[in-house]
Amino acid sequence: MNFRLSLLFWVWACTFIFSQENQYTIAIAEQGDGIFSLLRKQGLDPVKHYGEFLALNSDKIKEGSALKLGTEYKIPNASDSFKKTGIIVAPKNEEEAPIFDKELAQMSLKSEKLKDAVYYLIAENRSEGDSFLRDISQQLAAELMVHGAKVYIMEEDTPLASASNENPMGDYVNVINKRYLQHKGKYQRVLVIRSENVSGSNTMDVAVYHYNKSSQGQRFAQSIQNVFKENSVSNRTLDEASHIFEDQSSLFLAKNILPAISLLTLEKTSPESDSKISIKPNKEEFANLIRNGIMNDYADVKFEN
Repeated sequence: MNFRLSLLFWVWACTFIFSQENQYTIAIAEQGDGIFSLLRKQGLDPVKHYGEFLALNSDKIKEGSALKLGTEYKIPNASDSFKKTGIIVAPKNEEEAPIFDKELAQMSLKSEKLKDAVYYLIAENRSEGDSFLRDISQQLAAELMVHGAKVYIMEEDTPLASASNENPMGDYVNVINKRYLQHKGKYQRVLVIRSENVSGSNTMDVAVYHYNKSSQGQRFAQSIQNVFKENSVSNRTLDEASHIFEDQSSLFLAKNILPAISLLTLEKTSPESDSKISIKPNKEEFANLIRNGIMNDYADVKFEN
């Protein structure tokens, strides 16, 4: 009997300790840190989590919000942390890491317009050594996150060149579908951004594609393209709202993943690109245009529901 009671107590104690540890992570106060700045650095809304921080660190907080340099503090392990709403995923092994680290201190929630929205961004750079597309993807992710969305960036060095076994197509499908089921019931979209010979200094030609058997994907593409049309720097007349997937890699994704998908292509401006939209290569403005199109689509869906 004593053995059984001891065993039950040990199990309870381990469960209690584990549950307590799951409630927080550890951060070390740096020079100039107060509670607000420390929470921001961890991707948390300091107003929302201030009281929880005080409760977790009641033994260390003596005078107001002053923190002691070099001291470890318990940080609430909250699901709304920007460390958890912005995730980079390596499709081959499904390793996850926060998109942002030092940038978290400057991020704050602007609205919840994209609450219950989940986005998967696939950035395909066909020009080696160019950071333009990576910067756009991260800028776009941040813009979506601060409005309440959860964002996954698929990180892969191999270009989406074909749908063979040697490329990450199957990995993308596996990773995205698994997370789609985890977030079942929420608004979820996939956006592939493909860049080729874009320097970041010259005008770009933009085109948006969708899968012809997906009405959600078509509307998603049209919402993005409409914003680009309104901000085009050329006088071209565009009859098509968007283009249809033709390349094998995009078709493979569209046929096998569960969320609706659209493709955004970026190329150096060419006189022959009659059906594409010319846009200035400003990274921040470009990411904001995509964000506006995405938010328009989400707002229309919510309105209909």
